[in-house]
Amino acid sequence: MRIGVIGYSGDINEPPVKYLREICEDLGRKIALRNHVLITGGTDGIMDLVSKGAKENGGTVIGIVPGKENGNSYLSYELKTGIDSSMRSVLMMYNVDAVISVGGKAGTGLEIFAAYLMRIPIILLRGTGGWTDRISNVLIEGKYLDERKLVELKSAWTVDDAMNMLENKRA
Repeated sequence: MRIGVIGYSGDINEPPVKYLREICEDLGRKIALRNHVLITGGTDGIMDLVSKGAKENGGTVIGIVPGKENGNSYLSYELKTGIDSSMRSVLMMYNVDAVISVGGKAGTGLEIFAAYLMRIPIILLRGTGGWTDRISNVLIEGKYLDERKLVELKSAWTVDDAMNMLENKRA
């Protein structure tokens, strides 16, 4: 499977990203060890940390990078889009089979909504802050973004729970 991981961008040594280092590296490692392809926005923040975990464990990491920016050093393949990060986020959703969300600001919220509209399975890695946790407060029946009920948003409280949801096709 092609697993998109979305979430906070920013300096990996500054909050809130620095507090998620272990979770992100573990997530990347487990994606790689299960022979999934990791797809991210390819730059800094959780994208860098998850990419590191995957690459150091033999995984394939694809970064869909906004504009003409350079991606992080853990990418197997870097795709420069020439478009801004918002449009890149939507483009990324056309290339994933499932999404795992870790924290995140407005861009992560956009990615969650784009995945929902494309009926892509979404796993919220809860306890990581940002839109990943915040969005759960507005879900209809605790699992949908709107009345169309296009796809359930699943809540995982650990990396292992998230991976089990993927493997058991419960995502």
